Amino acid sequence: MDLSLTDEQRDFVAAIRDFCSREVGSTERRPTNGYPEAHSKEIYAKLADLGWLGIAIPEEVGGSGGGMVDACLFMEETSRGLAPIGGYSTTLIVAAAVQRFGTDAQKQRILGGIARGSVAAIAMTEPEAGSDVGSLTTTAEPVGGGYVLNGQKVFCSFAHLSEHVLVVCRTTKGGSKHEGLSMIFVPTDNEAMEIKPIDTLGGRETNHVYLSDCEAPAEAVLGEVDQAWTQLMAGLNMERLILAATMLGIGERAFDDTLAYVKERRQFGRPVGSFQALQHRLADVATDLAAARLMTYSCAAKVDEDPDRMLPREASMAKLFVTETARKAALEGMQMMGGYGYSSEYDMERLVRRALASTIYGGTSEIQRNIIAKTYGL
Repeated sequence: MDLSLTDEQRDFVAAIRDFCSREVGSTERRPTNGYPEAHSKEIYAKLADLGWLGIAIPEEVGGSGGGMVDACLFMEETSRGLAPIGGYSTTLIVAAAVQRFGTDAQKQRILGGIARGSVAAIAMTEPEAGSDVGSLTTTAEPVGGGYVLNGQKVFCSFAHLSEHVLVVCRTTKGGSKHEGLSMIFVPTDNEAMEIKPIDTLGGRETNHVYLSDCEAPAEAVLGEVDQAWTQLMAGLNMERLILAATMLGIGERAFDDTLAYVKERRQFGRPVGSFQALQHRLADVATDLAAARLMTYSCAAKVDEDPDRMLPREASMAKLFVTETARKAALEGMQMMGGYGYSSEYDMERLVRRALASTIYGGTSEIQRNIIAKTYGL
C-alpha cells in the first residue's frame, strides 16, 4: 500500500503549517481565554473561508471532495499547530454519518453548513450508559408524524457550540438492547433541549444535555428508524480514526516541544538532551509516533479505497495505539521539562490534559482492546 503524499497533499500540509504559525504560533495569539476554551469561532471561520473545513465533504454540497487521508492530514496538522478548533472532530464524526446514511436534503443542509463553518455534535453517553451504549434510556416516542424525545445525555462534546445535536435514542422498546435505537437531529435552539457545560480538566469541551418533551419532525431521523446500532457501528469506526488523526498531531507536538527544550536546557554544564537516559526515552517516543502515523494513514487509505467498508480492527488499533502514544509523549515531555512542563505558561501542560482525556473518550483503551480481541474470534 502506497502511503506517500501527492504534491497537492504536501502543499496542503505546508499551507496548514503556515496558517498555524501565523495565526496561533504563540500563546498570545491564541484566542482561547488562556486555554479553558478549546474552540475559537474566529479561527474556525478563517478555516471555513479557506475551504478547509469541507475537505472531506462532497463538492455537490459545498465541500472540496477530498478523502479520509486528506481529512487526517488536516486534523494532524491543525492539532500539531495547536489550532483551537476542538469542535471539528465531533463535526466530522457527524458529517461522516450524514454522508453515509443521510437523505439528500440532510446532506445539503448539514454537510453544506459544516463546509461553511457550522459545528455539530453527537449525543450517545448517558449517566448509566457509557461504554455500554446499548443500555441507553433516552426515548423518542412517535407523536403526530414526528417524535417527542425525553432523557438525559452526558459528556456531549461541543454541544454548546453546535447548531445540531445528533441524539441516539430508543424508538422501540423490547427485544435486544441493541434493537430499537434511532438517531435524530435536534437543533440546539430547541427550547425543550437544555445544554449545561461540564467543567473538566481539559477546559470547556463537554456538556450535559437534557431533553424534556423535545419535539422533532420525522425528517430529522438520520438513516432508518430502529437501525441506529448498525449505523453506530459504522460511524464509531470512523470516529476512532478521526480521534487517532487528531491525537497523532498532539503527540507529535509534544515530541517537538520536548526535543527543542532538551537541546536548549543546560544542567551540570551541558544540554540535558546529551544524557543517555533522556535520549533513549525520546528515541522510544519517536519510534512509537512513526508507527502511530503509519497505522493512522494505513487505515485512512483503506477508507478511501472503499468508504463503505467496516474496519473495526484497524480503526480500534489506530485509536488505541495513537492515543496511548500521545499520552506517553506528553507525560514524558512534562517529566523532561520539569517544573516548566507543569506550568501553564508552556504548551506542554495543555498537551498533557488533552492527551489524558483521549484514552477515555470515543471508547476507552480497554474497550478498544475488547473490540480488537473480538475480531480475532475471542
